[in-house]
Amino acid sequence: QVQLLESGGGLVQAGGSLTLSCAVSGSIKWIDVMGWYRQSPGKQRELVANKTAGGPTIYANSMKGRFTISRDIAKDTVYLYMNSLKPEDTAVYYCNAEGITTWDGTYYRDTWGQGTQVTVSS
Repeated sequence: QVQLLESGGGLVQAGGSLTLSCAVSGSIKWIDVMGWYRQSPGKQRELVANKTAGGPTIYANSMKGRFTISRDIAKDTVYLYMNSLKPEDTAVYYCNAEGITTWDGTYYRDTWGQGTQVTVSS
């Protein structure tokens, strides 16, 4: 069994910064893609950014230049550094991992964290 454990959400004023962390627990051999999505009330869940191991990094257009995603492959952890936050960034942020392989050979195609609330006040 694998779990994604998120931390770092909270309340911040507009223009401020927050860092989110997500660690994958379990006997992890490999993770293809790790990333972050977000969902605001009444809206669909949307991609924020993701990073493929040994591959590309993708950002949503509205986050480019303000958010930075980073992976620590050895620690099975992904970070999201959020700067110049705006009230419209208020959402629940979800960690996502695609293509988890454990050492016993189990493959998890798509795994989600429980979400962490980010609230940006104006």
